[in-house]
Amino acid sequence: MKSFADLGGLVYSTESGRMCPDCRQPVAQCTCKQNKPLPTGDGIVRVSRETKGRGGKAVTLVKGVLVDEAALTQLGKQLKAACGSGGTVKDGVIEVQGDHVERVMAALQKLGHKVKRAGG
Repeated sequence: MKSFADLGGLVYSTESGRMCPDCRQPVAQCTCKQNKPLPTGDGIVRVSRETKGRGGKAVTLVKGVLVDEAALTQLGKQLKAACGSGGTVKDGVIEVQGDHVERVMAALQKLGHKVKRAGG
């Protein structure tokens, strides 16, 4: 039989809350997040519209933003608020529900990003 440590270790502590599975520190003091490099690319943010796998519903995708995960989540929150709709941030891509390509491009340009429309 395996020991509890082999199963992945401590996930939650009543003393300090959620724990990072990699460095075994509280999530607020996690050290492994700080070592992640920034994404690389050509510096151009690409905005596109997609409907694949979503039952015909349109989603605006924002790719190529060269910021860390926390800043990307914050930018996603700003874009969703500007469009008045929901969305998410997955794997470095911001998804905004609905066809908001023009609004998202305008908001990103206002924030100082170099923006291109991708796709049709």
